[in-house]
Amino acid sequence: MISDKSDRECVEEDVFIFPASFAQARLWFIEQLLPGASLYVIPLVLRLTGSLQLTHLDRSIQALIRRHEILRTTFDIVDGQLVQAIAPQLQVPLRLTDLRTLPANERENAALNQIWHEIEQPFHLNKGSLLRVRLWQLQDNEHLLLIALHHIIFDEWSSGVLIRELGEIYAALVENKPIALPELPIQYADFAHWQREWLQGEVLLTQLRYWKQQLKDVPLLNLPGAAARSLVQNHRGASQLLELPQQLLDALEELSQQAGVTLFMTLLAAFKTLLHRYTGQIDIAIGSPIANRHRSELEGLIGFLVNSLVLRTNLAGEPTFRELLNRVRDVTLAAYAHQDLPFEKLVEELQPVRSLGQNPLFQVVFALQNTPMEQLELPGLVLSPVELETKTSRFDLELYVWKCTDNFRSLWGKGWQHSDGLRGVIVYNTDLFDSTTIASVRHHFQTLVEGIVANPDTPLSALQLLTTQEQQELLDRWERNQSSYPENVCIHQLFEQQVRKKPTAIAVKFGNQQFTYQALNRGSNQLARYLQKLGINSEMLVGICLERSVEAIAAMLAVLKAGGAYVPLDPSYPSERLHFMLEDAGITVVITKEDWADLFPTENTRIVCLDRQWDAIAMESDLNLSNPCTADQLAYLIYTSGSTGTPKGVMVPHRAVNRLVCNTNYVEIETSDRIAQVANLAFDAATFEVWGALLNGAQLIGIDREITLSPTDFVTELQQQQISILFLTTALFNQTVSQIPQAFQSLKYLLFGGEMVNVDRVRTVVQQGKPQHLIHVYGPTENTTFSTWYEVKDIPENATTIPIGQAIANTQVYLLDANLNPVPANVSGEIYVGGDGLARGYLNRPELTAERFIDNPFLVDSLHRKNPPAKDTPLIKGGRGDRSSKLYKTGDRALYRHDGNLEFLGRTDNQIKIRGFRVELGEIETAIAQHPMVQTAAVIVREVDSNSQLIAYIVPETSTIPNERDLRSFLKTKLPAYMLPAAFVVLDTLPLTANGKVDQKALPPPHLTVARETSPTVAPTTSLEASLVEIWTKLLGAKQIGIHDNFFEKGGHSLLATQLGSRIRDRFKVELPLRSVFETPTIAELAQKIESLRSSSSDRPQSSGSQRREELEL
Repeated sequence: MISDKSDRECVEEDVFIFPASFAQARLWFIEQLLPGASLYVIPLVLRLTGSLQLTHLDRSIQALIRRHEILRTTFDIVDGQLVQAIAPQLQVPLRLTDLRTLPANERENAALNQIWHEIEQPFHLNKGSLLRVRLWQLQDNEHLLLIALHHIIFDEWSSGVLIRELGEIYAALVENKPIALPELPIQYADFAHWQREWLQGEVLLTQLRYWKQQLKDVPLLNLPGAAARSLVQNHRGASQLLELPQQLLDALEELSQQAGVTLFMTLLAAFKTLLHRYTGQIDIAIGSPIANRHRSELEGLIGFLVNSLVLRTNLAGEPTFRELLNRVRDVTLAAYAHQDLPFEKLVEELQPVRSLGQNPLFQVVFALQNTPMEQLELPGLVLSPVELETKTSRFDLELYVWKCTDNFRSLWGKGWQHSDGLRGVIVYNTDLFDSTTIASVRHHFQTLVEGIVANPDTPLSALQLLTTQEQQELLDRWERNQSSYPENVCIHQLFEQQVRKKPTAIAVKFGNQQFTYQALNRGSNQLARYLQKLGINSEMLVGICLERSVEAIAAMLAVLKAGGAYVPLDPSYPSERLHFMLEDAGITVVITKEDWADLFPTENTRIVCLDRQWDAIAMESDLNLSNPCTADQLAYLIYTSGSTGTPKGVMVPHRAVNRLVCNTNYVEIETSDRIAQVANLAFDAATFEVWGALLNGAQLIGIDREITLSPTDFVTELQQQQISILFLTTALFNQTVSQIPQAFQSLKYLLFGGEMVNVDRVRTVVQQGKPQHLIHVYGPTENTTFSTWYEVKDIPENATTIPIGQAIANTQVYLLDANLNPVPANVSGEIYVGGDGLARGYLNRPELTAERFIDNPFLVDSLHRKNPPAKDTPLIKGGRGDRSSKLYKTGDRALYRHDGNLEFLGRTDNQIKIRGFRVELGEIETAIAQHPMVQTAAVIVREVDSNSQLIAYIVPETSTIPNERDLRSFLKTKLPAYMLPAAFVVLDTLPLTANGKVDQKALPPPHLTVARETSPTVAPTTSLEASLVEIWTKLLGAKQIGIHDNFFEKGGHSLLATQLGSRIRDRFKVELPLRSVFETPTIAELAQKIESLRSSSSDRPQSSGSQRREELEL
């Protein structure tokens, strides 16, 4: 250490200039980003009860200021470098406010309001004092004392030093004794100088090598339950207290001793386990402050010495907690061995992706606060800390814990349940989390720790976040969804009931063709008898290859009446796919028309052409058939795309359809309703349309596909046909609303779903043309069309998604982790569905059926006294026991919000990794679609020059096409840099599959073959841009600088950004806020910003060249 101060530079005889420490440089930089903020004001508020000698308190404070140079320090830029300016002497007044004139019951609140006002006053780092002291007198023998300091001169350890020394000095003065404090061997400025001298050459390289390797591609922590992150942090915060009883602390310390780790390591491992269980991430990095006082000379200093260590742990491989402890110990010890590298230097060297909306390298903090904090004892006084409400948060989430012992820290906080044990506080960003979420975090942490100490050899995934009782309550809530509906009747039998009720009512209408219920019933009866003569009987599969028409509906009914199950075959499918479906399903009879008869082989398949053979069919009796039928029988087989490219047939029984449309809770279908038939019959949305109408006595109205694709024609048709109930895929919904916001205003029900929703489109409908009921639905084909529903009534301003809601009647929706444990609210999990809508599995795919239709792990709990079915009961046979005993694993991620609604997060397989960051493609699509010139967008990942690149496909709102630069500028206000697409491709429309979803395979490849980062350098086009290129070249030492190059990607960092702002101010005579370098990090953008500043300040007098000198005067 350097203790000789003779090398200090003296300015104007009364101010010493000394280099700032690395930590101070970063904090100063943050202050420039947040001018006028009080985020880094550290308040110490004490209640003084007893006889206070005001003069001695004042003298004690002045003695502390004389003793510690850092308390006389301010900061400024000299020759492009941040320096400490140390005044040889400084008097900080102790201001007293006497509140005894107020009513006694008002004094404390008045004092606290004034204290908060004082805390919220920012310090000016370049002038005045960075220490404020105020006193409020409440009664003759009661005062409140505020000592407020800026973090740039103070830290947690310093609190202990200040409290101890203030007590010793005050006591000596009161008792008229000499002050016995030993002389400080060094001052903070000496530490800062030593740090810069020492951290060079091989020492620096050794430290950097470790951290660069350790933090390569460090991921962001994606905490579920967090609200959307704004581009710029607001740092609004709050806190909640955490308490673990002594018995639990004893068990933690015993476990730590057994494992050969410290209590800090055990608590850190537990906290990382919690974050792992919340996020599902196996690579977790959090920050932890370290006192950085491992040399004896530093222990008695007041100053900003604390350093931040990034503790990154790999939780892969399903470790037990004891195994995780070993990993955490290794990481922590290695970090301690390399703790001398300042965090600020690390950020500068690593160049993490820059964003004003989040901290670099870590967003969550954990600390075990065990720094010395002695009880402050003053003669004649009793001191206690005053609890202040937390109003700011520097990070997303911070957990600080400490042992409850005799020290001063244990007096902090109110409402503790125990006088011993472990205490803590969770500080959180209120823009991201609400109080209910954080209360859950506290509870889950304690439950988790209790499980850890009970059995530390438990795998992390098996450790519970919920108590057994809480799990049972959650399951009961998920399973409490039964209602009465015709569960033991077949589809065609329910249809026949409607025929008896209203035989002459119109049942179906397609174009100029319409049939009454009676006519449709008679025709389908004739076809059913004809099919029976061809050998069709119970559960035989019959192909229907017809376009949407009255004939297609009659064919579906006929197959069911004959006892068979229908298989929709789209005439537009490739012949190879149709042949596969025939062979896979063992179809021996296909109902079609002559136009498509040639699509099918005739060797093993009987082709029934309705237009050619209707005369023969009409010879059959038109009376209802009396075939025995149960609701467990197969109703239809529908093919969906398989991940391997092979279609898979989903087997749906009659009961599943009844549960979808009869006496349900999400829609009330009446006989007066007219339901649009828009969906392709090979898409399971048609199940809702067709049977929703025919099993409730309503009308089914067919609408041509060409009409649905033309928003104007579609709206006209909806109104002319007096449609009251409509389902649309999200893509068609977006397409229509983008052109005609009030398109669906006349509807009774509009249901939409199938893809990630565009919130702005839905908001447009709510504001400009909301139907009576706007329903967002979700569900896989394997659970018969819809599983959940959410009625959209209003949309919060900051909403980024529309919930998918809660389970429809007679459906169970479980949210489970990888170990099939129920996850708590606001924790990401996979959706599993069960109940009466469940399909019987995949045809001829027993392995896939077993993989996706799993045994219900909660069967015994849910059935209580009922006996579960035998394990060897085959799924294909159906039966009530089977429906209860199985859950379908959807592969979709979601979280339950505290209001009980599900929020869809995406596919488990739709997350990609770009530059080490997890990216949800839907989030990028949503952001692009918010551009005023963009109607809709799709984003995919393509390999470009062996690199994974994000490619965006956009459909413009009008014929005017947004240019790429405008799109990038717009997206930079909404997304971090790593989520910006490498290329944009403009299309007239997004290609849709036959089912109305975006056809990703049909998206054309981008024309560019190189990524954005390797695009050619663009030369300056104005003298202003040329001047900026010159400044950048000198600052960055780069040879080629283009006007679209990113300052930080070219090697810029925080201090260089500061120097850039200084040089821009000197060259162009404008005051450029430091945050502008982050918000507009290219020369082209900076030039526009400077021009804007010039225009706005053209009428203002220019500042003189003596400004910097004035800032240095103290």
